[in-house]
Amino acid sequence: MLSVAWHTLRARWAAFAGSFVALALGVALLTVMGQALAASLEAPERAPERFAAAPVVVRGQDTLRVATSTGERTKELARPRPVPPGTVAALRALGPVTEDRSFPVRAYGARAAPDDLVGHPWSTARFAPYRLTAGRAPAAADEVVTSGDWATVGTRLHTADGPVRVVGTVTTASEAEREPVREPELEPGHEPGFEHAVFYPDAQAALLAPQSTQLVVEADAAAVRAAVTDEDVRVLTGNARRLADADPDRDAEALTALNALFGTAGGVAAFVSVFVVASTFAFAVDRRRREFGLLRTAGATPGQIRRTVLAEALLIGTLASATGCVLGRYGAPHLASLVVDGGLAPKWYAIGGPSAGVWPYHLAFWTGLLVALCGALAASWRAGRTAPVQALREASVDGRALTRGRRACGTALLLTAVATLAYTLATDPGELLHRKSYISRPLLLITSVALLSPLTVRRLVPRLPGAVGQLARAGAVAGVRRTAAVAAPVLVTVALAGSLPGATATIGAARAAEVERRTVADFVVTPRDGTTLRAGTVEQVRQVPGTLVSASSATDVFTLEDGVALVKSEARAADPALLAGTARLPVTAGRLTDLDDGSIVVTEEWARHRVGRTVRVWLGDGTPKTLRIAAVLSIGTGDNGAYVTPANAGGGGVDRVDVRVRAGADPAEVGARLRNVDGVRVLSRTQWVRAAHPQTNATTRLGMLLVLGIALLYTGISVANTLAMAAAERRADLTALRRAGATSGQILRLAATEALIAVAVGTLLGLLVTAVNLTGLSAALHLLSAPPAIALPWQALTWTTAACALLATVTALTSTTPALRPPRP
Repeated sequence: MLSVAWHTLRARWAAFAGSFVALALGVALLTVMGQALAASLEAPERAPERFAAAPVVVRGQDTLRVATSTGERTKELARPRPVPPGTVAALRALGPVTEDRSFPVRAYGARAAPDDLVGHPWSTARFAPYRLTAGRAPAAADEVVTSGDWATVGTRLHTADGPVRVVGTVTTASEAEREPVREPELEPGHEPGFEHAVFYPDAQAALLAPQSTQLVVEADAAAVRAAVTDEDVRVLTGNARRLADADPDRDAEALTALNALFGTAGGVAAFVSVFVVASTFAFAVDRRRREFGLLRTAGATPGQIRRTVLAEALLIGTLASATGCVLGRYGAPHLASLVVDGGLAPKWYAIGGPSAGVWPYHLAFWTGLLVALCGALAASWRAGRTAPVQALREASVDGRALTRGRRACGTALLLTAVATLAYTLATDPGELLHRKSYISRPLLLITSVALLSPLTVRRLVPRLPGAVGQLARAGAVAGVRRTAAVAAPVLVTVALAGSLPGATATIGAARAAEVERRTVADFVVTPRDGTTLRAGTVEQVRQVPGTLVSASSATDVFTLEDGVALVKSEARAADPALLAGTARLPVTAGRLTDLDDGSIVVTEEWARHRVGRTVRVWLGDGTPKTLRIAAVLSIGTGDNGAYVTPANAGGGGVDRVDVRVRAGADPAEVGARLRNVDGVRVLSRTQWVRAAHPQTNATTRLGMLLVLGIALLYTGISVANTLAMAAAERRADLTALRRAGATSGQILRLAATEALIAVAVGTLLGLLVTAVNLTGLSAALHLLSAPPAIALPWQALTWTTAACALLATVTALTSTTPALRPPRP
């Protein structure tokens, strides 16, 4: 059978070219994605940065630890606690103790000032170690030292805490020159890559950031550990000192996002490649009915026919998978450069090389081979059922639109898609809002509609004017399988272009509507610099006449669900009486005004959410408390968090002030007075709602582009292959039209019109799938008491449909033109 299959491939290579290219590209993508996932499984451990020369760093409690029946559960605290005073006193007896502080700084007056400036006490500079390159150390309260070359000695800067003057600049020392506690000179031009620091005198830094959560102890590490008796206080030495740096796990978090991105793209690539290969094999087998009829007439058994088709798939799968692995090996570094240059991955990220191992190649190769065999399996079964009488067939008119097996599979998948959607809506509608759900669910519906698409061709194709239009409709309806084969990849592309961006847009629109519904305040005041407002700034806002002011702070609360799962929930701390006047929260039970220092407002998502019951929680700083449930909020899109009073804020500072203008006061005057307060950003209600509209991040955009790019590429391959095979088969039909008086231009318009009809059918079915998916998502939002909405991504749909139409038209014209040439004598 392999010999027969090999000769068949050599003789009919054009018919299998589409399957080969589609499978090779699919394997190449899987190879690249596999290597990308291998490179993102584990982030390398960063070396200490700010405390590379510090002997010992002692850090206050930054992790919540809760013992359960199945072991200890941990969560990172929203705000680490300071080192206890008793511990600090014991450490001072061992040696010098330097308190560390970090706070954001926004500098005005220097055009090149970075946006991520961070302030520190000058006494901590030596532990990086930083070294002076110009000027001197800061002494007065209005003097600072900056890192890098964006400012020079003498530069005057305006900050939210008043004007300052740069009296020195620093840079970090190289590893070879580091010494524990000295400040020797450093050659210019060596700028640190981990932060843009602004160093203040220690006293001024203590005023700007009163709380210190970590300190450096210049003493023996063993003695320090012996002096620290609190088990929640951490003693960091060696490479563990990196945990005292800002965001030490940023590399791991970036790789987690990359894992989701590459996993999604790889899954879609596998789905589309299976879809296209199966469709191509099915159409190719259907076009070879006469050939199989001749083989049956010559004595071939159905089993031999099936084995021949599977052998062809085996050969194509082997060659295409090998080719794809080679292409993937050379394509992987380019993907790494793309994500690094786009800021989606750390600078050290690289794909490929010996560290990736060989498992991505094995996975891609055997997956490609399995895809080829699975795609040909159904086609081989149908080929084996070809009757000998098919050898006498001359017309290319299709018989039944669907086989019984295809109809049964399509119906079963359609019912499964509808049933699972209904079950999820009835049991857990919030599941539909998760990214994995709204990416994977459309695939089931797409497959079912594609299988049943031949049934829709006659109903969807309208009567077209003119002779060319009538012939095109007749050809599309007569060749229903050919039309469906062209429409299927268009259906996939349009459905993905509508469902994926449409889902994110629909959820985003619902979240924006939630913000608009909740916001009653006329103005919202937030920090212009940093993350929190100073107490004096909040008091200035309160003093603005004619206003009702509600200050709130962001925090976290932790609960233990089912006795084993430690769950973190976002929360806000506010005065309930003032909050009720500036916000309209979606309360489903209880009263917001019943909130006090001994109670909490929760959402329906909590395991315990009955008013009057008590729930044990841990506040943002790890303090355990038992609080009574005062009110319950609807779940919505997930942004309705818990509410506590300022006494339970867990150390969180005020980061938002809602201001409502009282009756009789002038809103314009109130807004002007608010904007005169230094260090704040003032937004009107309209501006706040507009700013709260979720924006698509770079990772999501790249993921969408990868998914749609893959789908569009496969659409081009499938459409080109199908139309090329159809044009070769219809040479006799085109010759008959020429003899009947049709011109070359009319025949080309006929071919283009038939191709566009197929694209229109696929587009309509894709829009139908999109509408069903987004309707289900809107229903879930309604059940969650969120504003239901359907946001169709018209721009993506328009560009995708136009690209499919262009591909189909160009391919139809290109494949039909050779058939118009007169035969050679």
